[in-house]
Amino acid sequence: MIDEGVFMSRRKLRRAFSRLLLLAPVTTLGMACSSTWGCESGSTQQERRRIANIQLSDGGTATASTSCEELCALVGGTTPCSFHRSSEQLPEPDEVSCQMAYFCEGRRPEGLCSDGAVAGGTPELGALFAKMAHLEAASVPAFERLADELAAHGAPERLVRAARRSAGEEVRHARVMEALAVRHGAAMPEVAVAPFQPRSLEALAIENAVEGCVRETFGALLAQWQARCAEDATVRASLGTIAPDELRHAELSWAIDAWALGRLSSDARARVEAARREAWLALERDAEASHLPGAVALQSGLPSPEVARRLVRELSQALTAPLPV
Repeated sequence: MIDEGVFMSRRKLRRAFSRLLLLAPVTTLGMACSSTWGCESGSTQQERRRIANIQLSDGGTATASTSCEELCALVGGTTPCSFHRSSEQLPEPDEVSCQMAYFCEGRRPEGLCSDGAVAGGTPELGALFAKMAHLEAASVPAFERLADELAAHGAPERLVRAARRSAGEEVRHARVMEALAVRHGAAMPEVAVAPFQPRSLEALAIENAVEGCVRETFGALLAQWQARCAEDATVRASLGTIAPDELRHAELSWAIDAWALGRLSSDARARVEAARREAWLALERDAEASHLPGAVALQSGLPSPEVARRLVRELSQALTAPLPV
């Protein structure tokens, strides 16, 4: 039997969060917690932006004569890029399509088919919150499946109940984030998830290690960061209602991890740990590659790629415990 004391404890997780959240004012020298951040972890997609809404670096307004590379850079996007007309009757293009790299964290279900893409011309801040709402909504079936699987594998009833309670909390989180999206001119995309198939305890443990112990845990830290740093008071208040729940969800992930690892073979535990290590590395890469326009980043309160990368690295170091052989 594995000594569960070597795994994550509630006190250890909360202590790590408290220490890392102290970086918010230190990193920004007492000013707003600056950021260039995105959502929907590790994904890229083409999105359209209205050219007239893009402000040039010299303060002027962009036009169709501005190169699409420059326009995309101004909205935090990259190439490939292209111009488009929202109506065939327009004499020249009024939209630019850019490749956007997004990043936000939470428990994603296996088989998530929808990508959280929003309609062309959606304001950047609204698009960000819409994608965050999409991820919160996707967490609902993820927790529902987790509860069913835990019960099927004979997990303690307290873990099953906590997973079901988490699903209900994610419903509320999705509504909160959707309200922010609507407030900023965006509609939440529909969530599409493929039918679930039964899985082994090892498969459950690997997904929980990646989606729960790594990505959801970091997402819980981000929620607290935003609740402190967002310039928009409504965003701070909204994330302030979500952050305590997300912390409990992270704690649940580590409790499930301890229970599952205690019932797996040493080889299976090694595979779970390898998946967790790779997830931390992937998360660090995602953080480094993500971008958002400065004004959007300040309003949303997300950390800069440099700060986020440091948070990922230090959080992983604080929480990673060696697996017993």
